[in-house]
Amino acid sequence: MIGQRELLQLSMETANNRIEICKINSDMISIEKQISDVVEGLKDVVTKSELADMMNSFISGDDEKWLMYNAKFSSADEVYASIYRQAKVSIYVVDNYIGLRTLVHLKNSQSGVSIILFSDNVGNNKLHNIEFTDFCKEYPNVKISMQKTGGIFHDRFIVLDYGTADERVFLCGASSKDAGARITSIVEDYGTKKYASVMATLLQNPPLVLPR
Repeated sequence: MIGQRELLQLSMETANNRIEICKINSDMISIEKQISDVVEGLKDVVTKSELADMMNSFISGDDEKWLMYNAKFSSADEVYASIYRQAKVSIYVVDNYIGLRTLVHLKNSQSGVSIILFSDNVGNNKLHNIEFTDFCKEYPNVKISMQKTGGIFHDRFIVLDYGTADERVFLCGASSKDAGARITSIVEDYGTKKYASVMATLLQNPPLVLPR
């Protein structure tokens, strides 16, 4: 049998134990939270090899974009480069929205190929004379002339080796200067004869004068 004093002391000890247990539980929850935060933070930690890859991507300045060509997604820049490299005699590009990137793609053409850009050079980021002049200095072997389209074209076309047995026509869903910025495609049209009169008319158009 225990007396009232001992019962009171036992109650106090029990209460103290409960407080300590609650404190331990609270500490455990805090520790679990810290561990969870550490684990979550580790998700953002990169290895040395991953860091190297990241740095290489920054150094290369690669901003590759993609489009649909030959039923598969391909690098937009490489698609244009591969098309232009196939020309043996001439490259005619019909595109009202041209820019510096348009010219950069054309540098992949073979030496001696005649290049004509048919464009009204519209849009906010139109090509300027200073850009064209600098490009010509950088790539003197790429001979590009420009003529107006006359405001009657909406779609974009690439015509290789016009008027020869090797003539090819490609329909482009977007301007080459921003190809791949949105989902787009390039499709070859094997019915080249229907473009003969259109191209003949374009070749009669006046030269395009670039803004300064």
